Amino acid sequence: MTRIFIPKDAAALAVGADKVAKTIAEIASERGKEVTLVRTGSRGMFFLEPLVEVETPAGRIAYGPVAPRDVASLFHADFLAGGAHPLRIGRPEEHPFLARQTRLTFARCGITDPLSLEDYAAHDGWRGLKRALAIGPAAIVTEVTQSGLRGRGGAGFPTGIKWKTVADTQADRKYVVCNADEGDSGTFADRMVMEGDPFMLIEGMTIAALAVGATKGFVYCRSEYPQAIRTFNAALAAARQAGFLGNAVAGAQHRFDIELRVGAGAYVCGEETALLDSLEGKRGIVRAKPPLPAHKGLFRRPTVVNNVLSFAAVPFILAQGAAAYANFGMGRSRGTMPIQIAGNVRHGGLFETAFGLTLGEIVDDIGGGTASGRPVRAVQCGGPLGAYFPPSLFDTPFDYEAFTARDGLVGHGGVVVFDDTVDMAEMARFAMEFCAIESCGKCTPCRIGAVRGKEVIERIMLGSNVEANITLLEDLCQTMKFGSLCALGGFVPYPVMSALRHYPEDFRPRAAAAAAE
Repeated sequence: MTRIFIPKDAAALAVGADKVAKTIAEIASERGKEVTLVRTGSRGMFFLEPLVEVETPAGRIAYGPVAPRDVASLFHADFLAGGAHPLRIGRPEEHPFLARQTRLTFARCGITDPLSLEDYAAHDGWRGLKRALAIGPAAIVTEVTQSGLRGRGGAGFPTGIKWKTVADTQADRKYVVCNADEGDSGTFADRMVMEGDPFMLIEGMTIAALAVGATKGFVYCRSEYPQAIRTFNAALAAARQAGFLGNAVAGAQHRFDIELRVGAGAYVCGEETALLDSLEGKRGIVRAKPPLPAHKGLFRRPTVVNNVLSFAAVPFILAQGAAAYANFGMGRSRGTMPIQIAGNVRHGGLFETAFGLTLGEIVDDIGGGTASGRPVRAVQCGGPLGAYFPPSLFDTPFDYEAFTARDGLVGHGGVVVFDDTVDMAEMARFAMEFCAIESCGKCTPCRIGAVRGKEVIERIMLGSNVEANITLLEDLCQTMKFGSLCALGGFVPYPVMSALRHYPEDFRPRAAAAAAE
């Protein structure tokens, strides 16, 4: 019985993975071939999806991208034995895109059956939890602190400090909340975890609960992720059945369970306090801080709020030790970061690597430049509120402090590529429009500033009093940056000001054009 691995990741499904799987099953049946189809997560090489892997004596051999029309020729080439074919890639781990990676968080993704507890355990699953139970809460917090793990959701706050604050705060009940509201453009790592390795997230959240004394966890997911929702709910049920969640976690005297909640699509609910309000059944509106969620979070109880990638890094840290994780990276940015390469790029996908790779290496070497073949003009890092970097800044290391020094954001690790046809004034206008639409409306700088900002940029684009309006726009950005209640309004100046600074030719020539008419 030959095992064939085909992703059921949303990206693979979008390009026909289900049809490929169905065609393989039909032709195998017609030819009397005994095969077992295993639906996995994606390895993250989206430019090769649907990727089909076959288990052979020489290891797994991959073929891609496979369309239903290619399946008959694969059988003719004896792909079940790893036969030669134009789509044959060979051993996937030897492909340049994967071979250059350091996979700690995504070590299992695309390899195991996401809902198989046996697969998870056979690939080092639950090792972190078992060690956490053995060493106790204080030692868990120490390990996470010494690992240097920082929040992977955008702010980069040290995870160990957040956990210690919750652990030291007295309360009758504590919570662990996972922010899976992955709303940034060009990001998909959270979804890949929930679809491809959900037990890892469950394990990471359970370790956090042990560390701080929490008994209930929530995962707040986007409604736009139906496959992730189905897979994660099935994983929760399997974990409960196996005793990894419930009244006695892994047989220990600790009670913890997780519930998945689905948001209604508000971008602002990716901000932790708006997310907490939404979890409580209220409209998602940003809370003023203090008090911090670590002191008074969900239902005014101490709450750990981290995103998917932060929790997903924890099992490795506990299993291998803090030093094993801290050995990767640079400066204060320790460990690895799953970089999501998207936009107008030849080799889009997820690339996990230690901090320190330059932006140029990510875009040109790994991403392969633009899919259009035209020159790269801009790269936006950190989602729709991240700064635009021109090629002249491609020597910037992918590192929290290095990006901050150049007025940029690492954020959730998204890297969106644009070629030389992009209009940067239009991109600046979009940033203001996006904020105006998604603002929760609580604070004036964000609610009113974004609307006025969009109007000012539109006047600039029409060539109306350009220099005066640029000065006004810069002043407005300063007001939003320092006066907004949360990062939604506070970060809008990053794309706007970087567009103005690095691409002035897209703004000022409009004045000359208007004068000539």
